[in-house]
Amino acid sequence: MADLPALFDLSGRVACVTGASSGLGRQAALALAGAGARVVGVARRRSALDSLCDEIGNGAAAVVADVADRAGIGDLAQAVTAPFGAPDIVIHAAGINTREAAEDVTAEGWDQTLALNLSAPFFLSQALVPAMKQRGWGRIVNFASLQTTRAFPGGIAYGASKGGIGQLTRAMAEAWSPHGITANAIGPGFFPTELTAAVFDDSDRAARNAAQTCAGRNGRLEDIDGPVLFLCSEASAFVTGQVLMVDGGFTAK
Repeated sequence: MADLPALFDLSGRVACVTGASSGLGRQAALALAGAGARVVGVARRRSALDSLCDEIGNGAAAVVADVADRAGIGDLAQAVTAPFGAPDIVIHAAGINTREAAEDVTAEGWDQTLALNLSAPFFLSQALVPAMKQRGWGRIVNFASLQTTRAFPGGIAYGASKGGIGQLTRAMAEAWSPHGITANAIGPGFFPTELTAAVFDDSDRAARNAAQTCAGRNGRLEDIDGPVLFLCSEASAFVTGQVLMVDGGFTAK
């Protein structure tokens, strides 16, 4: 019989989590640390990262950086490697949603959205994959969205970036899974985070979203823990190129 607890044990693994200062990125970092991984959190806010490291304790480190700065990707890869060695796991949770109508989208806003939501996950992964190849083991987890497959008002730039994440995930799997590196994505439904504050500040809107799920509620931060551990552990060794919707059945209804 398989050692089932060992399938989810991340002891000895190193994880890099972007967007770790808040929301689902922070929750993912806590889940990985709870499973034994050493965690390097990446974000732009030092104080929030320090708070995360204080909560995790030993085995956590912080790197202050803008992952959308493509010219700095090489330095960022070195910085996240310095505390504990090259990451075995990378979670791309950093993101932005400008919520602009199609007529109001600017070239600057479009470029900013795609740079953070789509380009950064590829180029940071590209920089970290060589070490994963050497070990013959790696886990890449992108963050997709309801808008990976659905169109929402005010979401044309964000939706384009998250639609791209779906295909990026499949392409990463095609390129890197022969080397023992899986690439998958989590597609969250509505969770209470900074990115969705506009939704949850409107109680009627939040209630309507909850009613559209099969589960009859919106997400809680801890709902992301199990999917993250599954996709980052040995439990998902034969799962790659997939988008796992963690949305209470929103997209099934």
